[in-house]
Amino acid sequence: MAEHHHLRRLTRLVRERSPHALVMWLRAGIELWGSLTSPLRMRPSFIIVGAQRAGTTTLYRVLSEHPEVARPTVSKGIGYFDVKYARGPRWYRGHFPLAWRARRKHGPGAATFESSGYYVFHPLAAERIARDLPDVRVVLLVRDPVERAYSAYKHELARGFETESFEVALGLEEERLAGEVERMVADPGYQSFHHRHHGYLARGRYIEQLERLVKALGEDRVYVVDAGAFFENPGAEFERLRSWLGLARWRPGKVEQWNARPSSPMPPELEQRLRAHFEPYDARLADHMGRTPSWRASARQD
Repeated sequence: MAEHHHLRRLTRLVRERSPHALVMWLRAGIELWGSLTSPLRMRPSFIIVGAQRAGTTTLYRVLSEHPEVARPTVSKGIGYFDVKYARGPRWYRGHFPLAWRARRKHGPGAATFESSGYYVFHPLAAERIARDLPDVRVVLLVRDPVERAYSAYKHELARGFETESFEVALGLEEERLAGEVERMVADPGYQSFHHRHHGYLARGRYIEQLERLVKALGEDRVYVVDAGAFFENPGAEFERLRSWLGLARWRPGKVEQWNARPSSPMPPELEQRLRAHFEPYDARLADHMGRTPSWRASARQD
């Protein structure tokens, strides 16, 4: 565990203090080596496919600490099945650990994985995953979609991908996303800026994305984690996920929430309008999950 922390700290220091050109050169060299040695590398046993701003970084870090789990070699999110699919399977597999080394370090039951939050929302990713990785399992985190939308907005604003106010951006969403999915399906090489960065409401309609995953992969290969329940009781929720993934028994230590963006609350009337928008989608999600999502359960108690 300490070794992982030191490695992350070293990687961050190199990324922060080295010239951008040097970082890109080093990354290109690592990717080339990975591609050349791809037949010797592991395939992912599972993938965290999203949702964006729903706790994927936290779950990635928790799973990375499991003694049987080997992390990807470069970064948590590879982005292959959405925007980098043209680079090919050798490039993708090159991001995972060498099989012999992983088994020596993590044991004969060693597993590896990645976490790319755009996979679940991209219209082609589920079919690509099913075709290329017929045995892989996928994990989807769902979070209060109102909070997720606001968090995503702040995230895109901080990155310079959004310039409007939250309410204006919500009003523009339908226009921004109009026809983008159809164009992405018709031209698999097309990358939609609006679809990737401005789907504040659409990304929170989890049931639509979940049904696409189930259709492509089968219900037995898709697991839904309620982020609210996970952060409320991480031990119990992680134990269910661990068992489903087939990993050895292990309990994480303290679970910290990563990448949170604190800010002032949204106006109450806007929050009420958004909750009304998501209500029918949340009801369908509850039917699929077999339990009421944590954000709806807490609202009933209030």
